[in-house]
Amino acid sequence: MRALVARPHQDTIRFEAPAGAKRCSGASGRWGLLLQGSRAGNGVVVWLRGRDADALAPGPWPLLQRSDTVSPRGATVGVRYMTNDVAHGLVLDSGAVEVRDTGRVVALVARGSGLEPAAAARVALEASFEAVRLEADTVSCRPMS
Repeated sequence: MRALVARPHQDTIRFEAPAGAKRCSGASGRWGLLLQGSRAGNGVVVWLRGRDADALAPGPWPLLQRSDTVSPRGATVGVRYMTNDVAHGLVLDSGAVEVRDTGRVVALVARGSGLEPAAAARVALEASFEAVRLEADTVSCRPMS
């Protein structure tokens, strides 16, 4: 996984991390795919979710807010990054996720921006996951408050 975090009037932060992907399931026939990569306090998580397990199709996926339990299909993207010893993070609220490949490996690019609360500024993210192997294990997709 490679990520570029662009903060206004500040240095751009770039980082790479090993990534993994797991299928997940939840209530009412919901399914999903959870991709995450992290290293040294920096990381990106992408949750692709929908209603039909066969619908993990290449193409654009709209961004959803993590509390959105109504939309039938979309992605939620979060990033955590370090500046010196201070952790920062945000959830993308605008942009899209482009799924490039599915099957035994997953490739996608997430582009967008969100409000970083500590800085009270909008921060942009571009994160790419290339040829991430789909792990055999599954995890729960149930949103937690």
